[in-house]
Amino acid sequence: MEKLQRILYVEDDPDIRLIVKIALETLGSYTVAICNSGQEAINYAPQSDAQLILLDVMMPRVDGVMTLRQLREIPQTSGIPVIFMTAKVQPDEISHYQSLGAIAVIAKPFDPMQLVAEIEKHWVRYTG
Repeated sequence: MEKLQRILYVEDDPDIRLIVKIALETLGSYTVAICNSGQEAINYAPQSDAQLILLDVMMPRVDGVMTLRQLREIPQTSGIPVIFMTAKVQPDEISHYQSLGAIAVIAKPFDPMQLVAEIEKHWVRYTG
C-alpha cells in the first residue's frame, strides 16, 4: 500500500482552508497544496503530483461536482482519488457523490483533530 504524502485541497473559505492545512501538515505530516476554487484546481491539478484531492462541494461558479467531472476528463487527474468535504451529507447526497466517483465524503463541520485519521481510514480502504 502506498503511503499518503501529497494532498491537493480545494476550498473557497479561507478560514476552513487554514484549519485544514494546519491539521494535515501538523498532524499528518502531509505536503498540502491549496486551491481557492474549482477552476483553479482544474488548472493546477494536472501538474500537482497529488495522490489525493480533498474537494469542497459548495463553491461559487465551479462547484465541487463540476470540478470532479472536469478532473475526470483530464488524463493526469482522471485516476486521482477524491474525497468530498461538505455539509450536504444526507444519504441520497452521499450516494450521489459516490456515484460520481468520490471515494468518500467527510461531513462539515469536522473535528480537525480527527481529520487525519478519517482521511487515512478512507485512503487505506481505497488503496487496499
